Amino acid sequence: MSSEFSIASVPISGRVLIAPMTGVSDLPFRRAASRCGAPYVATEMVACDAFARGRPDVVRRAAVGEGLPLMVIQLVGRDAEWIAKGAALAEQAGADIVDINMGCPAKEVAGALSGSALMRDLDHAERLIAAAVGATRKPVTVKMRLGWDSLAAPELALRAERAGAAAVTVHGRTRQQFYKGRADWCAIAHVKRAVRIPVIVNGDVVDAASAREALAQSGADAIMIGRGAYGRPWIANTWNEPPLETRLAIALDHFADTLAFYGDALGLRVFRKHLGWYVEKAPFGGREAKSRLCRLASPREVEDALMSLWSLRKAA
Repeated sequence: MSSEFSIASVPISGRVLIAPMTGVSDLPFRRAASRCGAPYVATEMVACDAFARGRPDVVRRAAVGEGLPLMVIQLVGRDAEWIAKGAALAEQAGADIVDINMGCPAKEVAGALSGSALMRDLDHAERLIAAAVGATRKPVTVKMRLGWDSLAAPELALRAERAGAAAVTVHGRTRQQFYKGRADWCAIAHVKRAVRIPVIVNGDVVDAASAREALAQSGADAIMIGRGAYGRPWIANTWNEPPLETRLAIALDHFADTLAFYGDALGLRVFRKHLGWYVEKAPFGGREAKSRLCRLASPREVEDALMSLWSLRKAA
């Protein structure tokens, strides 16, 4: 398999993509992953109506910055008018690809008849996709689950293709499963057989072995990694864990970018989840070190503690 593929006219320089993740894939994380070689890192989920109204925190989720090889903005909504406005605004903001969320299982999203709830009304889901396609010149893609409580993804993917979508990503669980059990990559093969557009497999891909198995079982064109990228922004470029010194440099650069983007006070709070993952994923990490570093109250203390932790490991 070639290392490259395309979504409509947009070339993607690799087949391992990083998913949109609320509270995770903000601009500093996307830049960190891009510096590590990720070819595709989507934004956090952006609510179309709040985006169109210019709510600052939502606009910030769609922020464009230098150093990104590709700009993918993911939208969520339930109203065709707002979806169309969101798609147009995403293009104006610099998106190369506009992704529509039809897979989020969170109660606050599905309860508002958005995200995975749209898999219960495929006619309406198709109207939303068509509205997005009609509002932008950029490729529109759709991220979905296998269904709400049964297999609906092949039919939704076929409708998405008919409405003009350029690719689909399928997480191998239903909404009712949330994140329980194992992702069913074989079920995604039904989606692959249903459409001609690229299909991207998502769910439980964390290393080279699971990536190979996900591709083999699904027949998909590419892989999308979500939780497997926590504390590992390099994962879309290499399955091998970088040297310890490189990991420290990545974490410190990511931290500095987060502080610059949000300011020190908010940046420190936002980064704590990433800090915990960096420490937890390190071979010498653990709950005690994670807990201690995440309680620190100033950026300088965090930087000093990270460097001290790594220095102690090197001296051991």
